[in-house]
Amino acid sequence: MLKIILASQSKVRKKILDENNILNEVKPSNVDEDVVKSSLLKEKASPELISKNLAELKANKISGKFSDNLVLGADSVIDLNGELISKPNNREEALEILKKLNGKKHHLISSVCISKNGSMIWNHTDKAILTMKKMKEDELKNYLAKISDEVLYAYNVYQIEGEGRSLFSNIEGNKNTIMGLPVEKIKKYLVNYK
Repeated sequence: MLKIILASQSKVRKKILDENNILNEVKPSNVDEDVVKSSLLKEKASPELISKNLAELKANKISGKFSDNLVLGADSVIDLNGELISKPNNREEALEILKKLNGKKHHLISSVCISKNGSMIWNHTDKAILTMKKMKEDELKNYLAKISDEVLYAYNVYQIEGEGRSLFSNIEGNKNTIMGLPVEKIKKYLVNYK
C-alpha cells in the first residue's frame, strides 16, 4: 500500500487518514501561516486562494526534503462574505470570531495538495456552507467554556462532530471537509496514482 507524508501536525487530519486506511507519516511543515496570509491579503487574494496557496506551500516544503515520496499538505479557512477568518490565538479571539459568525452563513474551505520532489502534482478544494444559529453572547461564552484548548485551536473554533454541532441551524457539505480533509478525493487520487 502506498504511504504518504502528512505535512501537518493536525491530529484531526492524521485521524481521518488513519480511519480511511491511508498509510501516513507526519512531518509538520512549520510554515509561518500568518506571514503568508498577510502577504496574500495585501494582494487582495480570496480566502479560497489563500487556502490553496498554504496547502501547496506546506506540501512543497516537505516534499523538497523527501524526494520520491508523496506529500500531502492541507489548509482550511473560513470565508465570511469574502473576509478571511483565521483560527483564534486565544479565547478572547475565539469569542470575537463566534460573534462575527453569529446568525450568519459562511463557507468553510478545505484545500489539499499532493506534491512530489518539491512540486505540486495534484490539488483539490472543497467547500461546505454552514449557517450559525443566532445566539446570545452568554450562550457563546457557555459554549466556549465547555470546550478544551485543544479543540478550540485545532478545529477553527467549532468541532463539528462534537459540541460545535449545536452552534448551527444548517450544514451543507461533507463532514471530513469541515474537519479539514476532503479524504474521498484524496483516496480516489491515490488509488489511481501510478
